[in-house]
Amino acid sequence: MTNVTRHYVLAAGGTGGHLIPAFALAAELEARGHHVALITDARGAAIPGKPAGLTAHVLPAGRLSGMNPLGWLRGIRAILEGRRMALRLFDSFQPSCVVGFGGYPALPALLAATSAGIPSVVHEQNAVLGRVNRFLAGRVNAIATAYQEVERLSQSHAAKVTCVGNPVRAEVLGLRDAPFPPFTADGLLRVLVTGGSQGARVLSEVVPDGLAMLPPALRTRLQVTQQCRAEDIDAVRQRYATHDIPAELGTYFEDMAERLADAHLFIGRAGASTIAELTAVGRPAILVPLPIATDDHQAANTREIVAAGGARAIRQEKFTAVELAKQIQALAMRPETLANAAHAAWNCGYPHAARDLADLVEGFGGAPLMDVIRVARASDARAEQAKGEQVA
Repeated sequence: MTNVTRHYVLAAGGTGGHLIPAFALAAELEARGHHVALITDARGAAIPGKPAGLTAHVLPAGRLSGMNPLGWLRGIRAILEGRRMALRLFDSFQPSCVVGFGGYPALPALLAATSAGIPSVVHEQNAVLGRVNRFLAGRVNAIATAYQEVERLSQSHAAKVTCVGNPVRAEVLGLRDAPFPPFTADGLLRVLVTGGSQGARVLSEVVPDGLAMLPPALRTRLQVTQQCRAEDIDAVRQRYATHDIPAELGTYFEDMAERLADAHLFIGRAGASTIAELTAVGRPAILVPLPIATDDHQAANTREIVAAGGARAIRQEKFTAVELAKQIQALAMRPETLANAAHAAWNCGYPHAARDLADLVEGFGGAPLMDVIRVARASDARAEQAKGEQVA
């Protein structure tokens, strides 16, 4: 831990996927004695989970998408105004480094940092470099990634890339050392189904019917928790009632970490935070990537965990009740298969992502000797983790 208190600015787009790792890094930097400020948009400022001491600054952030020239003009004006506001903040806050987590609300802050000569880092949560991070890659000092292989990342930037993983919420990370919940040949099979913050209609339509097609040996042991859209919940409840499958439904669960801890199997989308939490805790999954995700990044996010044996991925156009039942049977007909998949998912996790990202960020503005100490400490910790996983 450094003995020098410094200031850092984190900039993140207004979605949980961008904000959750920013919150985790903020908590780690504050625990090290630093002062941290957040730049986001109005939507991001409302995302739950922000550390109590983290001050959020809402800046204009235009989008540069579509073919409408007026839309581009408005977007550029908003970005430039956000850049001017960020520069004023930097004048008073004097950050040692500005860290961006993607999304258009991060763009003005990173542009301001590069123009002011302030060191900057971007963190990419997905297995495809996002548009904003792609635009900034040549300007920033370092690129932190959540995956060893990231598409759309130019080889010309390879020297500045460090894979640290994707930081997750403390309450989820705290579950990493807990054992996989007991699953026996005649015990309950607890299934957790979510489709992101608003649920997913395709899951509501397919999952109840897929579970109903399971052999009686599995179907009669099901205990389901499913997040649904508000407009779908009554119909989903009726489907489960028709199939005589016990299911708890809701549009939002505040205790999602506890529900993940109890689950034997997860079914849902393949967003970056979802994958990071599944691998942090070690939970088998059947993943249905969002087909309209930019650059098909959710499909890319599934590659590592699927290759390791910790998950099955089904494209949405092939996500039918029959296919779902087939994949669940392959995982859950024998207790050891599900347990092995859980361990494979666990091995894909990066439990020290927040710490390693903080080490990288602290490398800017610190004394060279402290940088050497930090790098050595991080290397020793990773070696110890690898040794432990080999033993496991």
